[in-house]
Amino acid sequence: MITKLALRSLRHRMGGFTATFLALFLGATIVMACGGLMETGIRDNAPPQRLAGADLVVTGDRTYERPGSKKKQLALPEQAGLPAALTDKVRAVPGVRTAVGERTFDAAVLGAGRGADQAVGHGWDSAALTPYALDTGAPPRRTGEVVLDAGLARRAGANVGDTVRIAAHGGSAAYRVSGIARPAAGRDVPQPTLFLSAPDAQRHSPRADTVADIAVTTEPGAHPAAVRKGIATALDGQPVSLLTGDDRGSVEHPEVITGGEDLVALSGVFGGLAISIAVFVVAGTVGLSARQRRRELALLRAVGTTTGQLRRMLLGETLMVAALAAVAAWPAGPVLGRWLFEQLAGGGMVADTTEFHQGWIPAMPAYGGLLLTSVVGGLLGTRPAVRARPVEALGEAAVQERWCHPVRLALGLLFLAGATALALVGALVLRGPSAAGTAGPTVMCCATGFALLGPWFTKVVTVPLHWPVRLLAGPAGRLAALNCRAATVRTAAVATPVMLATAITTGMLYLQTSAADATEQAFTENLRADAVLTSVTGGVDPTLLDTVRRLPGVDGASASVTSAAWTERPHYDGEAKRGLRIEGVSADGAARTLAVRTTAGSLADLKGNTVALPEHVARRTHRGLGDTLRLRLGDGTPADVRVVALFQGREGFESALTDVATLAPHTTRGLPDRILVRAAAGTDRQHLVSELTTLTRRHPELKVTDRDALTAQHAENTRTQTWANYLIIGMLVAYTALAVVNTTAVAVGNRRKDFALQRLTGATRGQVLRMMTVEATFVTVVGLLLGTVAAATTLVPFALAVTDGWLPTGPPSVYLTTAGTAWALTLAATLIPTWAALRARPVEAAGV
Repeated sequence: MITKLALRSLRHRMGGFTATFLALFLGATIVMACGGLMETGIRDNAPPQRLAGADLVVTGDRTYERPGSKKKQLALPEQAGLPAALTDKVRAVPGVRTAVGERTFDAAVLGAGRGADQAVGHGWDSAALTPYALDTGAPPRRTGEVVLDAGLARRAGANVGDTVRIAAHGGSAAYRVSGIARPAAGRDVPQPTLFLSAPDAQRHSPRADTVADIAVTTEPGAHPAAVRKGIATALDGQPVSLLTGDDRGSVEHPEVITGGEDLVALSGVFGGLAISIAVFVVAGTVGLSARQRRRELALLRAVGTTTGQLRRMLLGETLMVAALAAVAAWPAGPVLGRWLFEQLAGGGMVADTTEFHQGWIPAMPAYGGLLLTSVVGGLLGTRPAVRARPVEALGEAAVQERWCHPVRLALGLLFLAGATALALVGALVLRGPSAAGTAGPTVMCCATGFALLGPWFTKVVTVPLHWPVRLLAGPAGRLAALNCRAATVRTAAVATPVMLATAITTGMLYLQTSAADATEQAFTENLRADAVLTSVTGGVDPTLLDTVRRLPGVDGASASVTSAAWTERPHYDGEAKRGLRIEGVSADGAARTLAVRTTAGSLADLKGNTVALPEHVARRTHRGLGDTLRLRLGDGTPADVRVVALFQGREGFESALTDVATLAPHTTRGLPDRILVRAAAGTDRQHLVSELTTLTRRHPELKVTDRDALTAQHAENTRTQTWANYLIIGMLVAYTALAVVNTTAVAVGNRRKDFALQRLTGATRGQVLRMMTVEATFVTVVGLLLGTVAAATTLVPFALAVTDGWLPTGPPSVYLTTAGTAWALTLAATLIPTWAALRARPVEAAGV
């Protein structure tokens, strides 16, 4: 019987159930899409392209187990090479047909007036792995010869016999094109590639005595597992990884290793937020739909239906709608997930070589979240209507609902206490960008507390707004203010989605702008250089440093390279997952090019295995001048360094300093990234740039950038990194906007009889519409005020953690746009149903 009633209700009350369906469908679709992103990040598959012909690839192990109480395996940021002698050991394993020690390096074909065509360079013996085949010409048998792939040759306008200038490993030289190669039929290698002779490839490798990887092909009939075991035995004791299948692609595209972790974290955070928002949306929509049927439910109670039966009927209706939403979300989730992945790949958040994969697994948490949302939202939303007294519900006059249940009160206070605790942690414990880690939970805890105690907070806000509205809006304002004060439960139900949308939009967007501004400010404060020299291939020849220092107008210059390191002895448990940022600098130029204020020691002593630490890092590791600290460098190499200087640093944005000659060999390129140049007193910055530009004519692989352009480029890179967050935040904001429209439309639809009674007592349609306009504005203001307070629980602690003030940074247009959009949506969702209700004759509407 209860099931039949639920089915009939679905047929005859399509408006409310359509709103519930949309809320559940979009929530399940978003969660399923985030699940697809998470599965893609966990699988982290990048199908091999150039190495497709290798059966197995041996590469350096890029995992590191962080010491301390929070042991966790981390991905090393730098690629570690393998000793070249290991190639012979692998080749001697039974079942191995060929073993090629690959030398890999960044390269570029330089052209006058057309910039540089980026490529990856290898020795010619690597060409057999794809395999590449010569289309024309001959292999590079002598030094000074190069084979270009067909696409690279076309872009460079080069043919066999032509001379091209190639930049690699910090320098550039002229090479004769000995041949042009193409991949074998059916093989696609979008990455531009060039091949040099073995001596040239060795000279341009980051380290001459190492290879990037060892590509293995097996004998026909050899058992892959036996060959793999034999290689592992031959290389026992060496830090290597043996990769097969799609895992081989991570050797060609090492960026997928860290990109997968970022994708998992991003999808997990926003998927959880989507479920939390869905509970709000469904609870509000179902609750208002149940209030619309209050008299009907009371009639069922009056004829003997128990509260349990009513609850099962209403919950059954919600679950039936959820089943329809689940069916619709099954094809929609992967489509949205793939679209999001393409946007993230296009923005540089993940490598475009990563393969998107969404199987049936992401549907399980999505459907679990859908079931949780349906049950929790349904129970929360229908509880007031089910527990209402039949006599009150059957009455013609509206009776203010009782909402202050002890359990609801306790839960509301608990969530507000949780928000307070998280805010204190963000303000007092966390520092720098890591303080953003509590942002999402803080906003949702505060918003949940406000929603549970909504009628009380609504009454607190409406009291001071009551008289200004009455004075400014005339009779329509007086009636609207009285309506909102008399029905605080209904007002709170409509204001809650506005509050949630405001909290998420302002909280998350201003969090991103504040973090970007703080990062940019920290970068600018630490930089004294007036110009920077970089290379088209990413690495600068350190021997150029003396040449730069001898240029007219140069006060100082320092080679620089950036990496990451982890403290091991002693280990600091509060260290970030990605370790301590460490910058290699030249001891005799660092003081002139970096705005570092030393409090002890001198940067001039940064030679060899030494380090300069920010004061707060020194305090946490209990190290001072002359003490030794063990670091694990970015390629996994341990290093004992002596502390020679302490300096002031912005907490959360700190970088340790070490000798560039010590750090650079432990980076992927093996070279400094740039040369920082400071102008002498009285030298114009443009004159300095002009002198450096003259130098680039002799070294065409170099690029010169002035301070302003460098700062702008850093800001652009920061915005690119946060673009993915903006994208998914926008998606969640759109979902909360749906909640605003749904809830407001359903709430207004419940008041057809009120409008009819007003019409029967002499009110015109225009007067009713003006009253509802004021009421929509009133509700919007209530939601905006509560949402602003909820957002402040995140923004104020974050501002205190990363800046010297307590206000977030960012354009005021973010808040103004949020407020304007919330008002426009609420107004539209109010006036359209009101206008539709006023079209009916008052006598007929009053009799419903």
